[in-house]
Amino acid sequence: MLYKLLREFLAPYRRELSIIVVIQLVAVLAMLYLPRLNADIIDNGLVKGDVPYIWKIGLVMLAVSAVQVCCSILGVYLGGRAAMGAGRDMRGALLHRANNFSAQEIGHFGAPSLITRNTNDVTQVQMLVVMGCTMLVVAPMMCIGGVFMALHENVGLSWVLLVAIIALAVTMSLIVVRLIPVNRGLQRKLDSVSRVLREQISGVRVIRAFVREEVETKRFADANAELTETSLKVGRLMAIMFPTVMMIGNVTSVAVIWFGGHLIDEGQMQIGSLTAMISYVMQVLMSVMMGSFVAMMVPRAAVSAERISAVLTTESSLAAPAKPKTFATHSGLLEFDNVTFGYPGAEEPVLRSLNFTVRPGETTAIVGATGSGKTTLINLVPRLIDVIGGSVRVGGTEIRDLDPIELREQIGLVPQKAYLFSGTVASNLRHGNPNATDDELWAALEIAQAADFVRAMPQGLDTPVAQGGTTVSGGQRQRLAIARALVRNPKIYLFDDVFSALDVATEARLRSALRDVTRDSSVIIVAQRVSSIREADQIIVLEHGEIVGIGRHEELLDSCSCYAEIVDSQAVLA
Repeated sequence: MLYKLLREFLAPYRRELSIIVVIQLVAVLAMLYLPRLNADIIDNGLVKGDVPYIWKIGLVMLAVSAVQVCCSILGVYLGGRAAMGAGRDMRGALLHRANNFSAQEIGHFGAPSLITRNTNDVTQVQMLVVMGCTMLVVAPMMCIGGVFMALHENVGLSWVLLVAIIALAVTMSLIVVRLIPVNRGLQRKLDSVSRVLREQISGVRVIRAFVREEVETKRFADANAELTETSLKVGRLMAIMFPTVMMIGNVTSVAVIWFGGHLIDEGQMQIGSLTAMISYVMQVLMSVMMGSFVAMMVPRAAVSAERISAVLTTESSLAAPAKPKTFATHSGLLEFDNVTFGYPGAEEPVLRSLNFTVRPGETTAIVGATGSGKTTLINLVPRLIDVIGGSVRVGGTEIRDLDPIELREQIGLVPQKAYLFSGTVASNLRHGNPNATDDELWAALEIAQAADFVRAMPQGLDTPVAQGGTTVSGGQRQRLAIARALVRNPKIYLFDDVFSALDVATEARLRSALRDVTRDSSVIIVAQRVSSIREADQIIVLEHGEIVGIGRHEELLDSCSCYAEIVDSQAVLA
């Protein structure tokens, strides 16, 4: 999975990767050539006292070192460029895929896990690419070249090198095998911490209201402790690597000096060759260490790659059709034909056999008890969820045959929980229409009864808005969300219980202003207050997901006992 992911996202950077291989090869050749030059100085310069020769070889060594440094710097730069570019593309692909997910896929992965996959998991793969371009490319070249040069210096000492390589390879393999399951658990623990932290930040008001600070603090501490314990396990395993490499390296150096000294005493080896041999042995051991270091990163990156690929290979249940159709008529005609919907895993459908039509210029109200399926019905229209039976048609065309983007461009949705993005008042309103002028924004604010408080803000339309709209009140947030939908000027308006946060007088002015704007559009209003819908052209009463009454206010009072009970209960409360 890791190989497949890297092959896909590093494909645009093949040129950089090819250059990296070439320049790293040059750097390795320079590195391997330096010990040989050093041996020549010892054997031919110092022993013979030839100072000009020492200067000559010394200048060559400086030039070779400069080439090595330049190649290493360029290799790191190109490797970082390829890694960051691949990470950027991965994050973009993850976000694009997640944006196309339905509530079913979002619920399957969970928002905290999706955030972690787009941040930490991508970072792990990025780090592997950086280390791979700088170390993994160099390590095999240095190892092979070092072994060849060591054999060239003295074949009799090659067995020392062979024993050291085998010892290092076995030790590093045992560590890497232990790291794979631990790293998989580490990512799950990180997901858990992200989930708890996100819940506590989002629900901080509820936590304070119910005095649950100590409980939630302990809950986060437990999740954090589990992450810490798992991280320590990873750290302990990785900490073994460096002492092991140093121990094997030092023992190998001592062995080379010991046995090499005997060869020099016997006249079978020169002092310069021994120093070069020590350098080559250390280069080989360093190459094995670098390869092992990258290999230790592979388990965690492999786990991260599996998690990233799981998102990228998951197809949305709301995928666009292969050959999308166009609207049969460019009107806001909305038709529900025997619609049934149920959530995955639920025992019974939430909505059953719904049949009704919303025509342009008409307002249809949806009322019913809590849990009767009102919001679910609203979410079917922009295809945030898909029906399991029947069909929903917009403009005479089944919505599953339309391009989702084209469908949603015709719809202005004001959700039950109004959400504003970080930015300004203007940037939030322009989510409805990016090309809207300031005059159009003010016109929408006037209709939404939000112009007065926006004018009172320090910077008007340019006033900063915090994430979630926490810098404004609930009623102001609701009216800004309504204005955002009005800026879109859609064919269909969907108001999901948006008037509940408004006082009666403001609601009356808003509904009066909406009549002129929505004259040519279809309007669906989900409401709790009967006063909000009594003038609607059509009122649909839902009970347990079924339509138990449909008609105007006066008709339903006589024909629908459920609606009459709702009206009576509100009259009593009033």
